[in-house]
Amino acid sequence: MTTTARPIVLSGIQPSGRLTLGNYLGAIKNWVPLSAQYDCYYMLVDLHAITVRQDPVQLRERCYEFLALYIACGLDPADNVLFVQSHVPAHARLSWVLNCYTQMGELNRMTQFKDKSAKHVDNINAGLFDYPVLMAADILLYQAKAVPVGDDQKQHLELTRDIAQRFNNLYGNVFTVPEPMIPPVGARIMGLQEPTKKMSKSDDAPTNALYLLDEPDVIVRKLKRAVTDLGNEVRFDLGEKPGVSNLMSILAATSGESFEAIAERYNGQGYGKFKQAVADAVVGCLEPVQQRYRALREDVDGLRRVLRDGAERASVKADTTLRQVHDVLGFIPQ
Repeated sequence: MTTTARPIVLSGIQPSGRLTLGNYLGAIKNWVPLSAQYDCYYMLVDLHAITVRQDPVQLRERCYEFLALYIACGLDPADNVLFVQSHVPAHARLSWVLNCYTQMGELNRMTQFKDKSAKHVDNINAGLFDYPVLMAADILLYQAKAVPVGDDQKQHLELTRDIAQRFNNLYGNVFTVPEPMIPPVGARIMGLQEPTKKMSKSDDAPTNALYLLDEPDVIVRKLKRAVTDLGNEVRFDLGEKPGVSNLMSILAATSGESFEAIAERYNGQGYGKFKQAVADAVVGCLEPVQQRYRALREDVDGLRRVLRDGAERASVKADTTLRQVHDVLGFIPQ
């Protein structure tokens, strides 16, 4: 196993749909401080994205948009390796090897495949079924010790751990067995109209999500229409008050206030004042991100340089792991 001075963190987001407040609060914002303690690799997982049909022009533009938002949200390319998955060929090459160490029954049990198959009945392709193996390759290539994941990805990470341990048992200590890194607050921001379902960047109903590039008046309008319930009680209770609890989660993550302080401040005052406070906090949180994004997005050459540099840095680590895998398997070196 290749060792480094610091443990490695790896994560990524599909460049499809539009990045939401949930992506920021549940993932990107929590990634920013990690570079002080870890070597951090963050991908745009375009290979994963094509398990669902994508418009080629839009996919390319989304990659630039998401990269600019990564940086605008605080991920400095000097401190973090930012790259596009398809720019590092080792991902696909290791994925094939790991396919040979993954059981069909394991993939059959993946709940995300079942969910996505139900939504895309006209395109249930092998890539969609095999998605978790490519995800395992993404993680194991970089010897990642920690992987920031939401609850919906924990099953895939468990499979990655199983594959790594199976391979290591056969060939020695080749892969680092990764651990999940789940932030306690803001890890799961739910939809504004469907507060029992995670906010999605590919949501068919745009009023259900707050997008990072939404204008302030759009944010205010969406939050005013957000689902709560009858009454005026502001308290955190996922079972009985999922809508209010979701808005409290958003306010806590954007303002730094505790649930207890929020409940004390707004309980009994009506939901109008509470929703306006959430809207003000979100607008204030996103304003500097949007300003920075606009400047970055105009410099396409600069974004391309970031991606070239990121691919080179990622490939050094990924190719080292792939050579070790090929060696223990008995492949003839080039």
